[in-house]
Amino acid sequence: MARPVPSDYPVFYESYIKLVSEEDLSETMRSSLEEMVDFLDSITPDKADYRYAEEKWSVKELLQHMIDTERIFSYRALCIARGEHQSLPGFDEKIYAKNADVSGKSLKELKEEMLTVRESVYMMFRGFNDEMLSRVGISNNKQVSVNAIGYMIIGHARHHFNILKERYL
Repeated sequence: MARPVPSDYPVFYESYIKLVSEEDLSETMRSSLEEMVDFLDSITPDKADYRYAEEKWSVKELLQHMIDTERIFSYRALCIARGEHQSLPGFDEKIYAKNADVSGKSLKELKEEMLTVRESVYMMFRGFNDEMLSRVGISNNKQVSVNAIGYMIIGHARHHFNILKERYL
């Protein structure tokens, strides 16, 4: 399946998709899991509650955001791949973050959860054939293909890993 083209996704996601230069979604999803393992291993426990500015998320809160977003994007991909025609809901990341209590979770637990979610997403996408990947549905009142969602998932993680590298670690 070819890389998504701009008509396959809302313009907002262009910055995420641009972070994925690879052409093969299945291989990239697999290698991004390895990339994620290596990156998460580089985050030390002393950084768990670090914020680079007062109003910014902590490392743990940022990881929870990534987990939540990956779950939401993968749900959208599943629905569309299975032929859902209803518009899927959007989500407000700030409200989700405000209502996600990470105080009872260790950095280690969040890392494990992130990897478990990505492994599940990888396995789900591995089961999509080209017809399923090319399906287009409505999410947050905008058209998006399953294939584009795969690229968005990978790009969203890379986006936040870049922020973690630049501002937190």
